[in-house]
Amino acid sequence: MYRADFPILQEQSKLIYLDNAASTQKPKCVLNAMDSFYSFYYANVHKGNCAIATEATKRFEEARKKIADFLHTTPNNIVWTRGATNALNMVACGLAQSLTTGDEVLVSVAEHHANFVPWQQACVKKKATFNVFNVLWNGQLDFEDFQKKLTKKTKVVSLTLMSNVLGVPNDLKPFIDAAHQVGATVVVDGAQSIAHLPVNVEELDCDFLVFSGHKLYGPTGIGVLYGKTAALDALPPYEFGGDMVDTVTLNKTTFAPAPMKFEAGTPSFVEAIGLATAVDYLQQVGQESIVTEEKKLTEYAVEQLRSACPDIHFLGEPELKSGILSFLIPDIHPQDIAFVLAKENICVRVGHHCALPVHTFFDVSSS
Repeated sequence: MYRADFPILQEQSKLIYLDNAASTQKPKCVLNAMDSFYSFYYANVHKGNCAIATEATKRFEEARKKIADFLHTTPNNIVWTRGATNALNMVACGLAQSLTTGDEVLVSVAEHHANFVPWQQACVKKKATFNVFNVLWNGQLDFEDFQKKLTKKTKVVSLTLMSNVLGVPNDLKPFIDAAHQVGATVVVDGAQSIAHLPVNVEELDCDFLVFSGHKLYGPTGIGVLYGKTAALDALPPYEFGGDMVDTVTLNKTTFAPAPMKFEAGTPSFVEAIGLATAVDYLQQVGQESIVTEEKKLTEYAVEQLRSACPDIHFLGEPELKSGILSFLIPDIHPQDIAFVLAKENICVRVGHHCALPVHTFFDVSSS
C-alpha cells in the first residue's frame, strides 16, 4: 500500500528496489516539502530579519526539535551534519585530541568503515592502541569478547546498533554500561538501524549517536549527531567559519555553545526540512508496524531463497535479522548474481559493503 507514496516506484512500476541498506528511496511528501521550501520560503537561516528569512529559520529549528523528539532528547543536543560519516569523523577528531600513548579505543569487527577507519587513524596519529572485538556466528556483537578487551585504559568505545552487512540488531545497553564503568566515552552508529527500530537515547545512555538522513527516506547531504550536554560541551569544534562563533577579534576567537559551535557555514537547512518530513512519514507508518512487516518479509525471503538455493549461505542468523539479508551462493560470483537480477529490474548490492573487516572475519571474499 505504501508503494504509491514513492514516485520512482510509480514511474518504474516493474522496479524492485532491494538496496535500502545503502540508501532509501524518497516518498512524495519529502520531495514536496523540499520543493515547497525552495519555491516559497527559501532564505538563509539565522541571519536575515525579513519575513522569509524568519520563516526559514523557524522551520529549520522546528526540524531540529522534530529530530530531538524522535530520539527522545532536547534540541540543544542535536547537531546537524552532512551525514553519519561526517558526524563520526567530527567525534573521532575531537576525542582524539585528548588521547595519549597507552590509551585504548575499542570497536567491533562488524563496524562500517566510517566507524572503524576514523578511530584507527586517530590511534595511529596519537600513538594510542586500537582494539577490535569479535561478533558471534549469529551476527550479534560478542559481549564476552568485548569484556575481555575492555580495560581501564579504554577511553572510547564505538559500536553499531546494527551492522549494514549482518542486519542483526544489537542490545547495546550492557556494552554501554560496562564501558561507562571504566570511564570510557561511548559512541553509537545508528545509521543502519534508524529506519527499522525505535531509538531512545536517554534509555540507551550513550554519549554520542549518529545517523544519516538518506537511510531514513530523507535526502542526502544531511545527518544528525546527538550528544549528551556535557559531551558536546567538552568536544572541540571540527570546522571553523561563520555562525559557529561568539566573538572574533584580531587575537582571539570564542565559540558559540553547542549545537551552534559545530555548524560552521550555511547548513543544509532545506535537507533538514526534508529529513524532518521523513521522520513524520516514518511515524505515520509506525515503527512497530515496520518491525512487524519487515519480520514477515524477511522470513518469506529466507524461506524462498532456501527453497530455490538449498546451499545458500547467510551471514548472520536470518531469524534475528531486521530487513537485511547478506548471502552467498556457492560457485556463483556475486557480481554475476547482481547482473542477472539487474536484468529483471531487481536492485541489490554486492561487494564488501564498506565493511571489509567483518567479511574477513567470516572468511568471505568481497571480490
